Amino acid sequence: MDLKMITRVSILIALSVVINILESYIPFFNNIIPGLKLGFANIIIIYTLYKYDSKTAIYVSLIRVLLVGLLRTGLFSITFFFSLAGAILSILVMIIAKKIKILSIIGVSIIGSVFHSLGQIIIGIILLNNKNIIYYLPYLLLFSIPTGIFIGVISKKILEYPKNI
Repeated sequence: MDLKMITRVSILIALSVVINILESYIPFFNNIIPGLKLGFANIIIIYTLYKYDSKTAIYVSLIRVLLVGLLRTGLFSITFFFSLAGAILSILVMIIAKKIKILSIIGVSIIGSVFHSLGQIIIGIILLNNKNIIYYLPYLLLFSIPTGIFIGVISKKILEYPKNI
């Protein structure tokens, strides 16, 4: 990886971390569903996946989760593991969906959003040893689809812009 690419990836990581932290201060149905967010940082992940490659997108996604864990939620806290599980499952499924080429960028974003929620439910069941967490899933999915559409539309517009990172 050359210096120019390292700089670009560093900027993408920094943007995703800042967006993630700023978004954590926006109350979005937190009293109804704890931890529910719009997922603005995923704009950077989708952008990276389409502008660069899968490996770079995985790298940006995982480093973002690690840095936010260090700076905000606490490294190896339950919140960190929820975020990590969601990010891993989400990016892997988005990579597969993009390679299959059936879905548009908006469809890939929706799939990513849905699987991020699914990853959080799975890790919640494992870490908390409570199968009842599965009842959270319909509520998370209710928000995953419109937020996935929203993030996908924004990502698509950014990628269409001629001058970007």
